[in-house]
Amino acid sequence: MARDVSDFIIDRMIEWGIHRIYGYPGDGIGGFFGALEKAEKAEKPMQLIRPTHEEMAALMAVAHAKFTGEVGVCVATSGPGAMHLINGLYDAKMDNQPVVAIVGQQARVALGSDFQQENNLETTFADVAEFVKTVTTPMQAQLVVDRAFRIAKATLRPCVIILPNDIQKADFEEPTQEHFVSRTGVGHASTRIVPPLDELQKAADILNSGKKVAMLVGQGALNATDEIIEVARKTGAGIITALLGKAAVPADVPFHTHHLGLLGTKPSYDMMMDCDTLLMVGSNFPYGEFMPKTGQARGIQIDLLPRHLSLRYPMELNLWGDSKETLATLLPLLKQKEDLSWQNDIIENMKQWKTVNEKLAMVEADPINPRRVYYELNKQLPDNSIITADAGSTADWYGHHVHMKRGMMGNLSGRLATMLAAMPYAIAAKFAFPERPVICTIGDGAMQMLGMNGLITIKRYWESWSNPTFIVMVLHNDDLAQVSWEMRIEDGNPRYDTSQKLEPMDYAAYAQTLGLHGIRVNDPEKLEDVWREAFAAKKPVVLDVMTDPNVPPLPPHISFEQAKNFTYAMLQGGDPERGGAFKQAVKGVVADVAGTVSHKLGLDD
Repeated sequence: MARDVSDFIIDRMIEWGIHRIYGYPGDGIGGFFGALEKAEKAEKPMQLIRPTHEEMAALMAVAHAKFTGEVGVCVATSGPGAMHLINGLYDAKMDNQPVVAIVGQQARVALGSDFQQENNLETTFADVAEFVKTVTTPMQAQLVVDRAFRIAKATLRPCVIILPNDIQKADFEEPTQEHFVSRTGVGHASTRIVPPLDELQKAADILNSGKKVAMLVGQGALNATDEIIEVARKTGAGIITALLGKAAVPADVPFHTHHLGLLGTKPSYDMMMDCDTLLMVGSNFPYGEFMPKTGQARGIQIDLLPRHLSLRYPMELNLWGDSKETLATLLPLLKQKEDLSWQNDIIENMKQWKTVNEKLAMVEADPINPRRVYYELNKQLPDNSIITADAGSTADWYGHHVHMKRGMMGNLSGRLATMLAAMPYAIAAKFAFPERPVICTIGDGAMQMLGMNGLITIKRYWESWSNPTFIVMVLHNDDLAQVSWEMRIEDGNPRYDTSQKLEPMDYAAYAQTLGLHGIRVNDPEKLEDVWREAFAAKKPVVLDVMTDPNVPPLPPHISFEQAKNFTYAMLQGGDPERGGAFKQAVKGVVADVAGTVSHKLGLDD
């Protein structure tokens, strides 16, 4: 039976190891969806997941890549459907994830005529995609598909295949052996790249001579847990994980100080400020103010992507290689450090920080301290959990209070930091690992943006999951809280009620209208019980937690400029939450400004 171009593309994706795609239909991609229906009836190993919006489909493809290491695939129609993919594709680009988008286009004869829903898609996707190409003849389909998947996997970047409407249903033609025709194959090159031995010896010499070694590891080291810990043991180092690399090192490793930067810990900050040697592995951590001063530390960086080397700190030695393989080859060259005073100090500092962090979670708030929500979640997390966090204050609490055990997974939108990603990330994780419990932690701002639509997708598919445990925890404070605090701390402005206030919504009741389980809680003493109820439920749960927007999601190290801006914002007046904001700030990490501000505002109590 003759195959059309769309049939061929589906078969070719299966050869590339793709068995699930996320997409939304439209007449500009109708031929491809027709082929998907034929594949389903023929019981081919290809599953279509249809969310409620193309942006969700693109973010699901990114999450699929993050959680599985495979190429994520999304599909959308021409015009507006293609436009809706862009946010997710930038998430893939900025977090170095292999994603292929298949987008429809108007028929070839219409191109250039300003036809309905005709956009110059190659120009549109030129910045976000490492490779973008229109299939203009049936014989070209094999070349474009193979190049898109190979380049996506090799560069860890998104690629885009554009399918004109008439090409989708045209008879596929095998490439012929003639001039101008390329005959391509399936498969990508191995990424087990290891630097030369002489370069590794240089790295060992630097690490062996260091007295205060700090390791900063990111998502590129997620598969190198044992090697990271062993390098730290040999060199007497402390380990910091960037937020995307949260699961690379278990939280209970005593010399692991968790995260760095705005969502980090004070021991991590102190380690960076005091180290004399820095080993950076699989991380593109962007915030230079949290890195050592220039010339302070001898730097070594290991990364699979050469474009990241010496990008964030002037490294003495740059090693292009796979994190796990490179560290494994480096280990025999390292000498066991005898003086472990640096590492022992880090361990003691982290013990103190954990005590402080727990106390911060137990601070009273009105009605619930959001830190407490994550603190109680962390105590009940199953060992094989997958957790997603959204942009905003949910990322702060996830960073501070969710402690990964070996085998857990967690993720969020990193450098793009797009709102609402927690929901499609969690749904994609559940499709990839239906037997594992999945917890989506999301703010009410992101929930109102597109998150509520995600519940419709959950309603549609949840009964196909082998384990129904899927919890959507909504931090409900009727405020765009992260931005409210940024207004105060970064800009010195009071909270702007018109832009920040959210429409009240009963998310638990909405879940119940969809046939899901909904729980609303406004008493912190009930958190332990409601988390237990959520994990025991036989269907997905929306946990609607009423939290205090005035608990400050601030970094552990407050600069003079930040303290000054906060003080100025409070003294201006006009901030409808200034009393609550100040009281919570005093209880938290900005207590250094308390004396002056409390007296001025009459809040000395």
